[in-house]
Amino acid sequence: MRLVTYRATVESEARLGVIVGDLVVDVEAISAKAGLLLPSSMLTFIDLGPSGLETLEEILEGQDGRFPAGTALPLANVRLLAPIPRPRKNIFGIGLNYVEHVAESARTLDTSKDLPKQPVIFSKPPTAVIGPNEAIEHNKAITQQLDWEVELAVIMGRTARRVTEADALNYVFGYSVMIDISARDNRRAGQWIYSKGQDTYAPFGPCIVTADEIPDPHNLDLWLTVNGETKQRSNTRHMLFKVPLLISDISAAMTLEPGDIIATGTPDGVGAGRTPQEWLWPGDVVEAGVDGIGRIRHPVVAV
Repeated sequence: MRLVTYRATVESEARLGVIVGDLVVDVEAISAKAGLLLPSSMLTFIDLGPSGLETLEEILEGQDGRFPAGTALPLANVRLLAPIPRPRKNIFGIGLNYVEHVAESARTLDTSKDLPKQPVIFSKPPTAVIGPNEAIEHNKAITQQLDWEVELAVIMGRTARRVTEADALNYVFGYSVMIDISARDNRRAGQWIYSKGQDTYAPFGPCIVTADEIPDPHNLDLWLTVNGETKQRSNTRHMLFKVPLLISDISAAMTLEPGDIIATGTPDGVGAGRTPQEWLWPGDVVEAGVDGIGRIRHPVVAV
């Protein structure tokens, strides 16, 4: 399933929906028609665990593509928000997780040329999240080196504490697209959160594709363009640390909970690694996508 958070109108509240063809079906409304009660928010739905997905699937199958009035809208007529507009916790970011990105970072960002022996973990606060088509803010008083990184996002579906690699994928709810926006000139003594955690620096969406539809998260093309020009293109098979290891490694020390997000790192092609270096400026448009999930598009604006 492809789950979204949407608004039917500018003034309306955020709602949980599921994409069926060219429609967004409201999860709470369609469940009420079936005499059941599913929630109206993504995080509450994830909290239900597998039973929530099973119930929703049964309801949709019973509709046979015909939805009662008031339960579905054309996808083109709604505004998609970030699938989880306000995560409960910081996003877990993974640095230097593609071999070629390690090399380009060592050339231009003073990081080690040696491959990391363990995942490099940083975080982005919930306030960094924006949804499809929302603006990435460029504050010239803070940065002159605004950069891009396309990433596969993993959304946890169960509480994970000290899980094994072999069992780790059983804890995943689904996958999405994230752009790790970075102010390269805002790194502080090796600390990355100020560089990567500023407002609007975590574009996220357009949906969460449930894990059953992506049995292998390590065979997905991912790409990013700036003003229509391709800057990054790779495949998740080139991750240095695969998703099961990331979940196992993080959960060895920090409990992962339903709705937690792991941004799994970016391939080469970032602006800092180019010759000459390239940066994002007001007026630019960044678009990124992951095969089988979708794409997100964001203008860059001055603030």
